Amino acid sequence: MTIIQKTIGVLATLIIVIALPLYTNWEDSQQEHLQEKFFTDAVLSATDYYAENCAVCHGAAGEGIGDNPTLNSEAVRSMSESDLYKVISRGREGTLMAGWASEEGGVFSNFQIYDFVTFIQQVNWAYVESRVEDLGLTPPEVIKMEVSQEMLASLSNLPNGEVLGEGLTVYAENCSACHGANGSGTVIAPAINSIELRSRSLEEVTSVVREGVSGSLMASWEGKLTSNEISSVVDLVFAWPEIVQAGIVFPETEPADIPSSPEAIAAGAQLFSIACTSCHGLDGYGTNMAPALNNEIFLTEFPDAAIYQVIAGGVPDTLMPAWGSRLEDREIQSLVNYLRSWQDTAPAILPPVLEN
Repeated sequence: MTIIQKTIGVLATLIIVIALPLYTNWEDSQQEHLQEKFFTDAVLSATDYYAENCAVCHGAAGEGIGDNPTLNSEAVRSMSESDLYKVISRGREGTLMAGWASEEGGVFSNFQIYDFVTFIQQVNWAYVESRVEDLGLTPPEVIKMEVSQEMLASLSNLPNGEVLGEGLTVYAENCSACHGANGSGTVIAPAINSIELRSRSLEEVTSVVREGVSGSLMASWEGKLTSNEISSVVDLVFAWPEIVQAGIVFPETEPADIPSSPEAIAAGAQLFSIACTSCHGLDGYGTNMAPALNNEIFLTEFPDAAIYQVIAGGVPDTLMPAWGSRLEDREIQSLVNYLRSWQDTAPAILPPVLEN
């Protein structure tokens, strides 16, 4: 071997020794760049879908609303990709979480659901909240009856006062939206402060709260409330006259009578786009997840009060939640006004199934 050949061999070896690490670093950098781009594209793609379909239940910042769980948590982010995929695609039985995969009756492809998985694990929720607001899709807040410290202090002076205080807190958070802050009932649920109810046995009323009432909007609270919470709210029902007699003042609730107007219809249209479109479809023509509302038979056969009741109280054993705890009376009526505005042009199609 000549000196020139040896020199070329040494130089070639040096080039390989120097260039290989550089190439490896470049290749790693390219892979990282491609991975970051993949994550970014998936998050951006899923953000608007989240705003349009998920924020109404899980919140603009993933904080969770009512019984719907938070997504903005380390526990959710640390779930495996396969577990997240299963929950999103198939839903969860016994909850309002529907299956969103097209083969499960949902509206998303498998690729879109994979984007959602990446979205949940990688997203900056402050960005999502801002984007939801920009799109005008920030969901309404949960409306709760306020229980003042004065009310609790007054209750503490009554026999069994501590339990009654807990019962009042449970009632305010879970029952007042339907039965009224003062227990006098609303358009969607009967009065709690009634002689007829208190004429029943303690066991019977407890059973109603625990198991619900078949064929009505009274859902089962077993599994949602503890046994002690159910017991405390039942005690509250039976002690209601003594509570009022003790001078504890409950807020009066009067349903507003808001006639239809262009302003009310416009407000209802905005709310519908936030709360209803993801399931009932654009302009209420229905999807695989929920029936059409924009049809002649439904709008002819269901009076305004019945539509109000369905919106406020939900429909048991379906994906239709109760909006009574999240929308004020005027907001629900604006939704009724908006749906009613379709009647003159509604197509004649089969009515939606609102009950099983």
